[in-house]
Amino acid sequence: MFKFLKKKLSESINIITSAEKKTRTRKTRIPKKKAQEEKSIVKKIIKKATTKRISEEEINTFLENLELTFLENNVAYEVVQKISYDLREELIGREIKRARSKEKIKELIKEVVSSVLLEASEKELINEIKKFKPFIILFVGINGSGKTTTLAKLAYYLKKKGFSCVASASDTFRAASIEQLEIHSKKVGFKVIKHNYGSDAAAVAFDAVKHAQAKGIDVVLIDTAGRQHSNKNLMNELEKIKRVIKPHVTIFVGDSLAGNDVVIQAQEFNNLIGFDYTILTKADVDEKGGAILSASYVTKKPILFLGTGQEYRDLSSFKKEMIIKKLLE
Repeated sequence: MFKFLKKKLSESINIITSAEKKTRTRKTRIPKKKAQEEKSIVKKIIKKATTKRISEEEINTFLENLELTFLENNVAYEVVQKISYDLREELIGREIKRARSKEKIKELIKEVVSSVLLEASEKELINEIKKFKPFIILFVGINGSGKTTTLAKLAYYLKKKGFSCVASASDTFRAASIEQLEIHSKKVGFKVIKHNYGSDAAAVAFDAVKHAQAKGIDVVLIDTAGRQHSNKNLMNELEKIKRVIKPHVTIFVGDSLAGNDVVIQAQEFNNLIGFDYTILTKADVDEKGGAILSASYVTKKPILFLGTGQEYRDLSSFKKEMIIKKLLE
């Protein structure tokens, strides 16, 4: 994750710090007898020898390279503009000690990148689940984003936390979708409520909720058919599920390898359906990381988990400190 971006970011930082290395000021010796009366001059000399006010030209060169680096790594333009603007405000006229120039620039980037990343607390989710029984979670996203597998991973996670789960096979559109969910259910250990293919997806979800109420099950996980936001029929179906079931939480599942496309998808789903959290899949093989940096800022919805492998346990809590560390280490 971030392999290319980290390399290019390091090169960009070198641009703004290399100039100062060529202009180190020699130490100035002050006669002892004049040391007292020229105390303020000594301070100025020390300050001049250890700091450098960054010129606007250097800032422009640095930011141009930084913007290009982020854009090449699938970071949304809106996010690139935000990072660039905030860094410019921080850097203009700032004096940075030569010995700590790279570290200081990295600290500034860390602060700015941190401001665009929104993380969700899994403790908050757990506390919310405890308030309602059954707690209903609706999964949405486009085809191939990994919704069904992510649902199974979340069921595994919740079972480890002591919650019982039932899944609604509300993807009655894609061939073999119900069978795929049933395979996961047998491995993880949860029941699947299903109808025939072509059935009303909202009716399946409704039956799953009723089953949970009758059996005292804690969480209902609703799988849905993948769909493009431009498919009006499927989007209407999704809106109907949400209207009928009234889920406590809606989760958008996106493929991080889709880069900037997944950000556009998330934006459209949020505008048309609305969701509360994002889970990004395949984060372990996403070397660019643009979707991770962009998704939460553009939609203003936090990232809850990252899919980081093929096993059910490979669902990692999203911590922006870890993302920033990978970016700047």
